[in-house]
Amino acid sequence: MTQPRRSLAAASFGALLALSAPLAQAQTVEWKFSHWVPATHPLQKIYSDWAKEIEKDSGGTLKISVFPAQQLGKAPDHYDMVIKGIAEGAYISTGYQAGRMLVSNAGQLPFLMSNAAGGSAAFDQWYRPYAAKDMPGVKMCFMFAHDVASLHSKKEIRSPEEIKGMKIRPAHATMARWMNSLGATTVQVSAPEAREALQRGVADAITFPWASLMNFKIDGITKFHIDAPMYVATFATILNVDRYNALTDVQKKAIDKHCNTETARKVGAEWARWEDAGRQKLKAPGSGHTITTLTPAELAAWRKSAEPVYAGWIADVDKAGGDGKKALAELKAALTSQKALYE
Repeated sequence: MTQPRRSLAAASFGALLALSAPLAQAQTVEWKFSHWVPATHPLQKIYSDWAKEIEKDSGGTLKISVFPAQQLGKAPDHYDMVIKGIAEGAYISTGYQAGRMLVSNAGQLPFLMSNAAGGSAAFDQWYRPYAAKDMPGVKMCFMFAHDVASLHSKKEIRSPEEIKGMKIRPAHATMARWMNSLGATTVQVSAPEAREALQRGVADAITFPWASLMNFKIDGITKFHIDAPMYVATFATILNVDRYNALTDVQKKAIDKHCNTETARKVGAEWARWEDAGRQKLKAPGSGHTITTLTPAELAAWRKSAEPVYAGWIADVDKAGGDGKKALAELKAALTSQKALYE
């Protein structure tokens, strides 16, 4: 009698395991996260590590696969891809969003940020109260900026007057406004398409961060570089609202832990180290590149030439029902507190 009872107990336990296995499996959620830079770019590792941390903090129940290099869609389409659920999350350039994220463009104003770590933290912290209205249809995870970047060209440029008549690929709409105001024709292509535009002569120059020139193989075309913190580009990590809301409390907590200002600071700093290494490589003797260090007078002329861009952004925000001067003052205060305001 003893042996049958043991067999029955074992069978019952096995049945319980068989039932619980599908239940545990049903609780596991798989997400797709998309970005558009090459797999060799540091953002691939940054986002892969970010996804692994979320998986660990969710107890393994939320698995996020990272798709680089426009595998799921073109760079400018990533905002809509998240809204449509093509990807549950994405890295987007705020400057690629025509008609959207107007307030966020403040972070891209010329000669505003001095570094990416403090700048990203300040930008993220400042933007959070504006996100719901300025970024409709998606959930903000964190905002950040790349390292201070500059103008790279096929010939040496020292003054804003030399921009007139040139064809320039701007990093975003704010840079396009600046270059247009100086008399340039702007060539609107995404970063992955920029090399071809320069190679074919469609563009003469580009605004871009330093190591990224090499990552996108643009350094073989643009041999002249202004060594000044002319601008940054700003970015957002966004999530599909419905997919986020469908998560368990544990899964939401895991995501929220990695969707904050400290994450923004970390990502900005990690990317900046890579970009600065690229700057040093291009500045090294024998690199074949000419690095232009502006005189104080030349730098002052560039900064003055950018003043209308600030006025234009303020006017745009005011026209949309906001308070541009107030928002800009708040951003400058946040940058000052993070030691990231360029002065």
